[in-house]
Amino acid sequence: MTAKIEQQGNAADAPFLMELIKVWRAQDTSGVWEAKSDLDLLELYILDKEKRRALPIIGDPDPDTLWRLKLFFDAVALSIERETGAMTQPILDLHHEGFARMVLISGRLIAVNKQLRDVHRFGFDNLVKLAQQGDKCVSDGIDLIRKFPDVANYWGYS
Repeated sequence: MTAKIEQQGNAADAPFLMELIKVWRAQDTSGVWEAKSDLDLLELYILDKEKRRALPIIGDPDPDTLWRLKLFFDAVALSIERETGAMTQPILDLHHEGFARMVLISGRLIAVNKQLRDVHRFGFDNLVKLAQQGDKCVSDGIDLIRKFPDVANYWGYS
């Protein structure tokens, strides 16, 4: 086994990637992906330099890419919820040319605010980068919720 594969195999044990895999498995209501390994599912997020070069610079995001993006941020939101207990909801505003803003809202707090460019090219160089970006989004959201718990847990009900 090469060092690169070992590194990616170890990255698959990262807490965020485990949450992402759970989100993917939960979407498989008909059992189509039961035979796929966890690494096969995560491979959909790997877009190395060669694959990235093959994509046009400007393009409309396809439904599969949008779905992967949605599941990535669903996993971020669920990870934040598990740690803080504050319900967190992702909301995507997407321009047809591939520019987007993803916000994760908890109560009245914007826990994560992410500008996205070239959504049709959404992906990561390797599993390590995927795990790091997911962990960063989760950590940022947790930090804000802990800093402003009254805002994060406010739902406007009296």
